[in-house]
Amino acid sequence: MNKPLIIIGAGLAGWTTAREFRKLDTTTPVLLITADNGDFYAKPSLSNAFAQKRGPAQLVTTPAAHMAQTLAVTLQAHTRVTGMDAAACVVHTRQGDFSYAQLVLATGAKAIQVPLAGDASLEVLSVNSLDDYSVFHARATAVNTGASGRKTQVLIMGAGLIGCEFANDLTSTGFAVTVVDPAASPMAALLPTGAGAQLRDALSTHGVAWRFGTTVQSVNHTPDTASIKGALTVQLSSGETLAADVVLSAIGLRADVTLAQAAGLVCERGVVADAWLRTSSPHIYVLGDAAQYASAGGRTLPYVMPIMSAAKALAATLAGTPTEVVFPLMPVAIKTPALPIVVAAPAPGTLGAWRDVEAGLWHFYDATDMPLGFVLAGKHTSRRAEQSKLLAAA
Repeated sequence: MNKPLIIIGAGLAGWTTAREFRKLDTTTPVLLITADNGDFYAKPSLSNAFAQKRGPAQLVTTPAAHMAQTLAVTLQAHTRVTGMDAAACVVHTRQGDFSYAQLVLATGAKAIQVPLAGDASLEVLSVNSLDDYSVFHARATAVNTGASGRKTQVLIMGAGLIGCEFANDLTSTGFAVTVVDPAASPMAALLPTGAGAQLRDALSTHGVAWRFGTTVQSVNHTPDTASIKGALTVQLSSGETLAADVVLSAIGLRADVTLAQAAGLVCERGVVADAWLRTSSPHIYVLGDAAQYASAGGRTLPYVMPIMSAAKALAATLAGTPTEVVFPLMPVAIKTPALPIVVAAPAPGTLGAWRDVEAGLWHFYDATDMPLGFVLAGKHTSRRAEQSKLLAAA
């Protein structure tokens, strides 16, 4: 029997690669190994599920068994990969070893964890998977507010894209939300100042309380005798003390390069991939949140659209037609109904500045006065195609 194509990871990157590969090759065996159960779901839906009244089970769009059957894939679920032997083309797991002809790393990213003091620091949650969301959903919905009718208090660490999406989602469903961030405005690394101010005000109107210019220092259990109303007591670097029933960390993701590094693959911000998504080891490829793309100037691209482009190109390469991945302009829609936003941002570190073009529209210009990005807010998000064409023609 031919050695299989092995895919490690059952997220969007892993399953999409399998689907695109099967369009081109229906005979090569494919083995997908994942530490979870492999159910298919849209990861972006995790940050707006409360408003849609969807629990963890409702977020699964296709059960793993159906995915495996439809794509003629052998699914090795609940299996943790412990190592890779790149020279021998073998993947080691707790359930045994598996040889491969080609290997795809779709290991995703890990939530960044900052060290915190306090006897409840381990109760700080992150949501980076359906399993994570299940824990958060259970914790957030289980809090008993008692006869007083007090709203469940959620403190979010991080006013980035995910933090703001969760803040909007939770306030719209009756939670009291406070967002803590060291920057001066929400999504400060992504949005021009004016757009950030509009988002701040829109979410404030919906009930979000902001604490900018500070960070969380410690999280402790609140003593029964304390006057503070919340299961947890959160101390900020500013000296302020806040109450919370749940603390959610949304300070960002970092490419999961654990397996790749241990196997000797070249890793920087992610697993380094060339234009064909090859790693530094023959027969091993990478895509998704774990990848550092040469085709994107050595960046990681933690969004859905890059995965779709990468998976299609990679499938062709795996099927015998080496194909470079070419990323189109990929605007990101931010799920904050209080103020919908679409962003096509320049590469991090690009020299230039944002300028107001008109109400609800900003352009980013580089040092040569070339437009390299745009932001649309509110009703102007309907102009996404128009602005994308303008940028492509520049």
